Amino acid sequence: QVQVMESGGGLVQPGGSLRLSCEASGNRFSILARGWYRQAPGMQREFVAAIASGPQANYADSVKGRFTISRNNAKNTAYLQMNSLKPEDTAVYYCYFRTPWGDYWGRGTNVTVSS
Repeated sequence: QVQVMESGGGLVQPGGSLRLSCEASGNRFSILARGWYRQAPGMQREFVAAIASGPQANYADSVKGRFTISRNNAKNTAYLQMNSLKPEDTAVYYCYFRTPWGDYWGRGTNVTVSS
């Protein structure tokens, strides 16, 4: 079993920055990819960013140039650096880890962008 936990959310003013962290723990497992989704109030969950074993990362058009995903393979962690935040970035952010046995998700961390 794999447990996933996010942290780093909070309230930030427009134009500000936040760094989300995510850690996977549990029995031995291989991580094929890791990424972030978000869900705004009343909206469907949407893709934000993902990174596999190589350097290539994928981003939603809405966050390109503002968000950066990174990882630490030794620590089974993933990070999402969010800059130039906008009110429309307000959402619950969910992290996932993809393993050969399926995807494991965290419970989410709240990000609110408001003045």
